[in-house]
Amino acid sequence: MKALLFIETDKEKVLGGSLELISALKSLDAEGTALIVGNRTAADTVAALGIPVIFTDAATDCDTLTEVLSQTVKEENPDIVLLANTVLSKNLAPRIAGRMSLGCVSDVIGVTKTDGKVMYTRPAYGGTVLEHIEVEGTAVVTIRNGSFPKPESASNASVTEKKIEIPEEVIKAKIIDTVKEISESVNLEEAQVIVSGGRGMGNAENFKLVEELADVLGGVVGGTRPAIEEGWISRAHQVGQSGKVVAPKLYIACGISGATQHTSGMSGSNYIVAINKDEDAPIFEIANVGIVGNVSDILPAMIEEMKKAKAE
Repeated sequence: MKALLFIETDKEKVLGGSLELISALKSLDAEGTALIVGNRTAADTVAALGIPVIFTDAATDCDTLTEVLSQTVKEENPDIVLLANTVLSKNLAPRIAGRMSLGCVSDVIGVTKTDGKVMYTRPAYGGTVLEHIEVEGTAVVTIRNGSFPKPESASNASVTEKKIEIPEEVIKAKIIDTVKEISESVNLEEAQVIVSGGRGMGNAENFKLVEELADVLGGVVGGTRPAIEEGWISRAHQVGQSGKVVAPKLYIACGISGATQHTSGMSGSNYIVAINKDEDAPIFEIANVGIVGNVSDILPAMIEEMKKAKAE
């Protein structure tokens, strides 16, 4: 079985979700080649993890990347094309699949191989069920961040530089100017610890306890839609269907009832701690540890204990 991995970068850095594709590849015991566009430093980084790299110095707009990937898929003829489930790749995957008449599966959280056939698992209906999908022929697959661990170091692999010609007619849109929105930069997708607050925090003053606990733990602050709409924190911190999908090692849900719209965005967390005064709150059904009580009483005690533990 042969796979092509599209490795996405942010300036000089390889995105963590793209690195996890290497672990997904190894779980299938498949041969793989990585494709990196426009970032030579990132190509060396991935090659150092033992994956052969095809590097091409091309533009990174969606039309160009679609053409680069399409040409590479034709040349490499892989059984699987793996991409991280980012905004860019969620745009690229269906384009490539449609152009080349391939199967496409998005937001995959697990892959298994039995008798040479690969089964892709992904959440459906807001995460309330899991569906298992098998694709005939080559499949274009996006993998949800946090579904696989980061790869370990391995012996260096090769980097092959290729010149890929991009026909003018494939470029349907050209970026003539970019206006960067001045907003808070929040990297929820790659955070290892997230402390989130919901409607149950009550007010903006209480929500500061969520921020303080996140700071003590060296984590990132998240929030539900009601917390965002109340103005307690900016929309950049929203976790859920209309926000970010996250999978940290530790997720602490404070005053969050556990509506599907929120839990579908954080149910992939490795360890979930839930704090809610309603013992029947749905969030306790997916939590590893549930604390029944008022968050305004519990959070100060947690913050104090965490500070003591760090001081020791």
